[in-house]
Amino acid sequence: MPDRAPQPVDRQLPTDEARDLISLVRDIAQREIAPRAADEEDAGRFPREVFTLLSTSGLLGLPYDSEHGGGDQPYEVYLQVLEELAAARLTVGLGVSVHTLASYALAAYGTKEQQVEHLPAMLGGGLLGAYCLSEPSSGSDAASLRTKAVRDGDHWVIDGTKAWITHGGIADFYTVMARTGEDGPRGITAFLVPGDAEGLSAAVPEKKMGLKGSPTAQVHFDGVRVSDERRIGEEGQGFAIALASLDSGRLGIAACAIGLAQAALDEAVAYATGRQQFGRPIADFQGLRFMLADMATQIEAGRALYLSAARLRDAGRPFAKQAAMAKLHCTDTAMKVTTDAVQVLGGYGYTADFPVERHMREAKVLQIVEGTNQIQRMVIARHLAGPETR
Repeated sequence: MPDRAPQPVDRQLPTDEARDLISLVRDIAQREIAPRAADEEDAGRFPREVFTLLSTSGLLGLPYDSEHGGGDQPYEVYLQVLEELAAARLTVGLGVSVHTLASYALAAYGTKEQQVEHLPAMLGGGLLGAYCLSEPSSGSDAASLRTKAVRDGDHWVIDGTKAWITHGGIADFYTVMARTGEDGPRGITAFLVPGDAEGLSAAVPEKKMGLKGSPTAQVHFDGVRVSDERRIGEEGQGFAIALASLDSGRLGIAACAIGLAQAALDEAVAYATGRQQFGRPIADFQGLRFMLADMATQIEAGRALYLSAARLRDAGRPFAKQAAMAKLHCTDTAMKVTTDAVQVLGGYGYTADFPVERHMREAKVLQIVEGTNQIQRMVIARHLAGPETR
């Protein structure tokens, strides 16, 4: 059975332009994304043509300056676009979030010359980005990364392996964190590496339980040479850039999680109101009605949480704690809501004839990517009680 289009969410948007933008995104999602989602996920097919369409429609650079090809949209609006895309297909919503994450370092820390040279193609020229921080032996402990960049005249030579890279092997550019100095966070520098650089290669994509259409792969750097003009920020500033990127990226994951949860709730409501048992719709039974009510309440709470954090960011105020809270709550909500949606559909929910089983498999990874939810709790606790004592 094909996916049903999610019910429109009654959104609070700041401008008429934002409302028109959401209408455009819903139209693209319903026409170009949702109808093919189930078949393409089952086949493990990445919809590159959809990302080309999103780029030409101005949807891959929404939170960045129009001076460089962006959309001048506040995060409050950009995140709701992500939610709409993720509700149609998580591979697409997550892919846009990762692309935005990969573009952040250059947009926020690059020189004017770098931004003029690279950002227009990255934000609206059909390119697709990837973000390279994690490694096989450094996931949550990202500051212990081993990939090295050694200066050679006016170039850098990068050697090492990055792991769990979304768009690994298909990206047109990689934002790469590599060690250029001492051990620990102060010895890391950021680089913008072209996807066709000599010595760059990707392993066979991981075989995942969900998000099968989104390639996740190790990326190998074997003597990859990049000019110093592709160094982003100062030497040793890379880890600070990475953390700043992740604060914003976590909001993207939170929005995607709520989109996925909303899609699962829409399916559960549609099924419950149409399925007859004991002579009446199963939505008439109190136990199920209460389950749907709890699902909807948690979704609304998550949406309010990520939007509150986004408004702090848009106002130029600190938002790292709230971003961690939003990522934690929204992804836990997605896991709970999708699991409950499977329960509402009963045996049918466990089959691939309905999309809720796919939603449940996809929800799990959102509790892991861009900082596990255990890491989010550590981040929140540090803001509340200070760093851990040893």
